[in-house]
Amino acid sequence: MNPAQRDERVERDELARLLPSPGEPVLSSDRRTLLQEHLMRELTADHSDRTAEAARTRTRRRFAAIAVPLATAAAVTATVLLGASGNPATDQQAVDLLNRIAEVAAAQPAASVRDDQYVYVATQDTENGDEYGDISLRREDWQPVDGRRSGLARIKVLPGSENPYIHSGDMKLSRDANVTYYRELEALPTDPEQLYRVIWDGTEGEGPTQEAAALEEICSMLPSATLLPDLNAALYRAAAKIPGVSVVENAEDLAGRKGVGLTFKDGDDQDTWVFDKKSLRFLGTDEEALLGVGIADRIGEVPEN
Repeated sequence: MNPAQRDERVERDELARLLPSPGEPVLSSDRRTLLQEHLMRELTADHSDRTAEAARTRTRRRFAAIAVPLATAAAVTATVLLGASGNPATDQQAVDLLNRIAEVAAAQPAASVRDDQYVYVATQDTENGDEYGDISLRREDWQPVDGRRSGLARIKVLPGSENPYIHSGDMKLSRDANVTYYRELEALPTDPEQLYRVIWDGTEGEGPTQEAAALEEICSMLPSATLLPDLNAALYRAAAKIPGVSVVENAEDLAGRKGVGLTFKDGDDQDTWVFDKKSLRFLGTDEEALLGVGIADRIGEVPEN
């Protein structure tokens, strides 16, 4: 059993102790409080914080504790070629697709952004609600452009995901060292080779493999990077340098939107990025749907897409 599996078992055992044994109709007040605190930490953890945690331990995949991917069958059937060394080999079809996506990204207009504004990102996600099943959530984040002020996360539990311990609500987002703010993204190199080296060196020693950690880092930047066309294009070209990617002709994001996918062989996981087939716009992944990105003048304002 590797360290990640041991950590996962310990976490699972700890959570199991918080739950009632079969036949107990009501949680004690202490157990109910502990369970609620645990689930709220899961729900309100910043995306980048969750990404950093996943890159180190892989007890959870990229965007959710236990997600139910709609494109599982398509992702599993995607073939990942192996080179003579046993490492994933480059799939030229996938590289070509990433380069086309990069060309489209680079052609988008750049946003004019002030330091007093906020980056708005809306997503649909799932969290594991234990005995209550998976919880479907819509999350809206407002993060300060310069990272010097507080932001806000607004979480809405979607219909059909009733859970007595999880409720819709707002949470203040303090400055977080695991978040790459807009101005920090803006300062990254837009030369694909230089960007690749920055990401590769910055994720050394994280994740089950160096490739997995680098892809985690790239994917965490993609939503906000849509506002920075040159960086956005460079991220896709940097991803094309990481072996083990293949094309999924018919993929779906977590919201059920259909598109073409790129799946990355990552240990025992298949992570799939999903793009609109016509526009090649990034829709999200099989674990999290990207619903909107924009610049807002104030917290609570939803910019037009």
